[in-house]
Order: sequence, then C-alpha cells, then structure tokens
Amino acid sequence: MDHIKKNLEEIQATIPDGVLLVAVTKTRTVDEINEAIRLGITDIGENKVQEILEKYDKVSPVRWHLIGHLQTNKVKQIIDKVDLIHSVDSMHLAIEINKRAAQAGIMIHILVQVNAAQEESKFGVPSGETEALVKQILAECPQIIISGLMFIAPFDDPHNVREYFADVKNQFDQLKKIQHPRLDFKVLSMGMSNDYQVAIEEGANLVRVGSAIFGTRNY
Repeated sequence: MDHIKKNLEEIQATIPDGVLLVAVTKTRTVDEINEAIRLGITDIGENKVQEILEKYDKVSPVRWHLIGHLQTNKVKQIIDKVDLIHSVDSMHLAIEINKRAAQAGIMIHILVQVNAAQEESKFGVPSGETEALVKQILAECPQIIISGLMFIAPFDDPHNVREYFADVKNQFDQLKKIQHPRLDFKVLSMGMSNDYQVAIEEGANLVRVGSAIFGTRNY
C-alpha cells in the first residue's frame, strides 16, 4: 500500500491550509481505509449507506461523510453514524432526516446539493432554487443545521467547469448572509480527483478525493 502514502503526500502538498481533504472510500477495502487514516486522513466519504454499515465497526475512529444520493428509506440506518450529509436536494429528504434526527435525539449537519450545471444524470437542486430550499429547511426542520453547499461538476476538462464552481461559490457567499441560528455556512464541498485544484481556486474548502489517493477503482 505504498502508493497510498505517496499519493497522499503529493495531494496534501497541493492543498492549502483551511481546505479539508475527505478521502472517498467507495469500493475500498477496510485495510486500505485504515492505512489512509493511519497516514493522517481524518474524514472519509462514502457514496452508499450499505458501504458505511459494512465498514463502520471495522474502520479506525474517523469522521464519516455521506456524499452520495440518499434515499429516504435509508436515512434511519445512518443518522447516528455520519457527521455530515452532503447530498440533501429536496424537502422530502430533509423532512425524513429531521424526523430521524429527532428520534435519535441529535442535531444533524447537512449540505444542500446544488446541480449548477443542470445535468440530468446528477442529483441536486437547480441554482435558482437553492435559497428557497435552504429557507424552507430552516423553517420546518428544527433538528437540522445547514453547514453549506455541495456540488459535483460535470466530468470534463477542469477549466471548462470553472464557471460552475464560481456560480456555487457565489450562492454560498449570498446564503451565508442569512441570519439564523441553524445556518452555519462553513463548508463548500466541491472538487474531486480530476478537478479539485480548480475547485479550490474557486473557493472550495472541502474536496472529495478517491482515485487520486487509492488508485483506479476495481468494480
């Protein structure tokens, strides 16, 4: 697993202070994940609830992020396991998260996922509807703290998607001005293995990196 150490050192050299590196561990083994944690990774991101459940008790203490699409019927399985849900894109989902958090007696931190490029293949709220969803969640979901926004860019040359990163950063800056005790806009989650450097240039302070750390995925 020497490649993990080498890759992490190279990536960390390109990430400025104040930007959180979340290691994306989809399809990765427990041994690979624990090695990354041993090397200093403090936060890991999983796309699927099932993978969190399978790995949760076998992985060293770490902060868990759910970064993939979350179905309402799976919320109860991870509500007490994840530190941040990145992928809230509907009131329907927010209401279920709020309900399960209330049952667990916890406050839950979420990000609102924005589909700034309006890709049909991706989840997320269209840019023009972000503010309305944020305000509705704040009004109706007392167990939810909104910590910021998340965006997944189209898979393209990173410089071709720069405008979308800039759009989401602009929304982040505007929404941050809302005064509300459960709005704590500190996290702008943008950028993955192929485009995280451009995302950081445009204001991302959390990047989700998988294959650049662990190597190409084996499905």
